[in-house]
Amino acid sequence: MTASVSPHAGEVRRRRTFAIISHPDAGKTTLTEKLLLFAGAIQIAGSVKARKATRHATSDWMEIEKQRGISVASSVMQIEYRDCVINLLDTPGHQDFSEDTYRVLTAVDAALMVIDAANGVEEQTRRLIEVCRARNTPVLTFVNKLDREVREPLDLLDEIEAALGMASVPLTWPIGQGKLFHGIYDLREDSIRVFRPGADRRPDDDEIVNGLDTALLQQRFGSEYARAAEEMALVREAMPTFAEAEFLAARQTPVFFGSAINNFGVREVLDALVDLAPSPGARKALSRVVQPDEAKFSGVVFKIQANMDPAHRDRIAFLRVCSGRFEPGMRLKVKRTGKEMRPTNVVTFLSQRRDRVESAYAGDIIGITTHGGLQLGDSLSEGEALQFTGLPFFAPELFNAIELSDPMKSKQLAKGLRELGEEGAIQVFRPLLGSLMLLGAVGQLQFEVVLHRLKTEYGVEARLSAANYTGARWISCHDPVELNRFVHANGGKIYLDAAEAHAYLLTSRFDLGLTQERWPNIEFHPMREHTGLMLQG
Repeated sequence: MTASVSPHAGEVRRRRTFAIISHPDAGKTTLTEKLLLFAGAIQIAGSVKARKATRHATSDWMEIEKQRGISVASSVMQIEYRDCVINLLDTPGHQDFSEDTYRVLTAVDAALMVIDAANGVEEQTRRLIEVCRARNTPVLTFVNKLDREVREPLDLLDEIEAALGMASVPLTWPIGQGKLFHGIYDLREDSIRVFRPGADRRPDDDEIVNGLDTALLQQRFGSEYARAAEEMALVREAMPTFAEAEFLAARQTPVFFGSAINNFGVREVLDALVDLAPSPGARKALSRVVQPDEAKFSGVVFKIQANMDPAHRDRIAFLRVCSGRFEPGMRLKVKRTGKEMRPTNVVTFLSQRRDRVESAYAGDIIGITTHGGLQLGDSLSEGEALQFTGLPFFAPELFNAIELSDPMKSKQLAKGLRELGEEGAIQVFRPLLGSLMLLGAVGQLQFEVVLHRLKTEYGVEARLSAANYTGARWISCHDPVELNRFVHANGGKIYLDAAEAHAYLLTSRFDLGLTQERWPNIEFHPMREHTGLMLQG
């Protein structure tokens, strides 16, 4: 079909939507704070280190995050900078919450990877980069913590290149490190931003040295400058120059150096996000590819968060606008149910601060208050029924049965598990036979967070006990009669997840192979994708 062109293409070009990803403790949430500070969205950055501090990171709103000093849920923030609207998504660094991060990465057009300069590319970062590469998501890299004793920048570049499978192209370069960290050299502008420590410095406080008077710079910065000059000469000779087409095709990553805790090197990253990151691109639906500048509205729910405002017990569906213009009260169809909805209570976010949405365009992230009418992966559209693809659910490896301490709280438990399961905070499995609910997780910390949230948000005291399962596979079959026979023959191991999809739970590492031999027509899937009935192997 031929799509009509939107009169709002200019608004689409102004959008930048990206996620910040890293291994835990690389400084991702700190960098998020400083990007907000430099864009003028906040006046003071929170402390992510002191658990009992009166200030906490703007992007860490959940009580357990404030207690532990970590991010366990993705946060969405919208800011304006240099006439661009930036949708910034801060993701959990902890590997136990990787599913949330994977789903966030389906909603963005670029990623900003944060690397601890002392530790290099760590395990969780490698996993996230695999997701980015699978989607050909452009990646910018920020090497953090140069104010500490760190690894050599040339070694870090080699490691980044090997880990990402793409060329690393430095656009800034450090002069020294640790106590002898003097600043960063902007390779595009031929200027030096002089380092001065201090977390509360304003963005315009830095001293800029222009020109390349080598003798003067060496006199001021000593042997660190001489060494940096040699390294930069080597980089310019041996490494490829930055090419926008290569970056957008995820074959190059521009690299920046700095110290987020000291507000240093952040300006260059923020400017690069505006100058280099792509505006919203086309999104794949089952029926066709949807262009961002089409006139009709469409969007997909990639995250659901319950109880963001404990006073109102609300439930927010985070929706990535894929095309057209959103206006409150417009008639939208939910593809999964075929029902129509007219969302009026719609907001954008700066962490817990909310602003009512008057309009939104492709690339924007908006929050729709819902009372159960939306699920992860739901597609909303104006007119044409569209179902967007690509939202993954991975088979959990850890299982616990959940039981109530107070049997009178069964309704509250059912409500809490339903909402937390639909949110994706944990996977909830309901047995075909019996009544004992199972929780499935990627990591142990997910169980702790769910128990904490059940208690604080739903008033439910619950306890967990180990379940004798080692994995799960979603099942499908081209012959519905054969699928029905399998379900009835294995009823004790068949569970329904939050989307009412059938899953077969494994009791040993040999279970899957033996079952596949006995039932060759049944397909077992380690991943479920929210595309109606579609399952991906």
